[in-house]
Amino acid sequence: MFRIVDKAQFSDKVYKFVVEAPRVAKARRPGHFVIVRSGITGERIPLTIADADTVSGTITLVIQAVGASTERICALNPGDVFDDLVGPLGRATDIALRGTVVCCGGGVGVAPMLPIAKAMKEAGNKVISVIAARTSDLVILENEVFKCSDELIVMTDDGSYGKKGFVTDGVEAVLLREKVDEVVAIGPAIMMKYVSELTRRYSVPTICSLNTIMVDGTGMCGACRVTVGGKTRFVCVDGPEFDAHQVDFDEMMMRMRAYNNYKP
Repeated sequence: MFRIVDKAQFSDKVYKFVVEAPRVAKARRPGHFVIVRSGITGERIPLTIADADTVSGTITLVIQAVGASTERICALNPGDVFDDLVGPLGRATDIALRGTVVCCGGGVGVAPMLPIAKAMKEAGNKVISVIAARTSDLVILENEVFKCSDELIVMTDDGSYGKKGFVTDGVEAVLLREKVDEVVAIGPAIMMKYVSELTRRYSVPTICSLNTIMVDGTGMCGACRVTVGGKTRFVCVDGPEFDAHQVDFDEMMMRMRAYNNYKP
């Protein structure tokens, strides 16, 4: 059993959970994820680890209620437990001194972006973070991202907070003014696609995390297969991070829409 020690609500459907998992906290690296399950009949949910504290033996998870299983999880409170929590899984982010790194996150994608931004800063990089949301109420982890960034740019679609525009507007503003050595993009697939198209024009290496398509998390179900550089890859075991310029985002988004019309 993995006890929930703290819970905070970011927005209407987005919550932060701090969970006791000392072994996971000790072993995790930026980019790693876990599989959690609530209840004997609960669905396995893959979640990227947003933070970890080896002293308290806890990990932080950010969860958005989008279906029956995640709604059940988001209804849990401190003192409740996850029946299963497996990890860390996946391949860790390649952290190295590159120079200037732009880390951009959209919506709940800011959560898995945060540990990468922290690690890039600790490696000696200049970190410029761009976080984006549809409206001010959906901006998450702003203070945490600010603390590990040399500069923070906040974008909202409606201009209710920060600058009006999309994450690509914020990223391009940086690309126009200075040399960028790498971009890390995490968020909805459509967001990562447009960031990738933008950075390709500027010839800037770009890494994306395809965690949103994962289901089983162990390579067994095949649901997370994507085409990268013309070859089939499985996000959960080969990723979740890939060279964004090699990812077939259109195919990925088509597969993610496969059950849009399904009514149980």
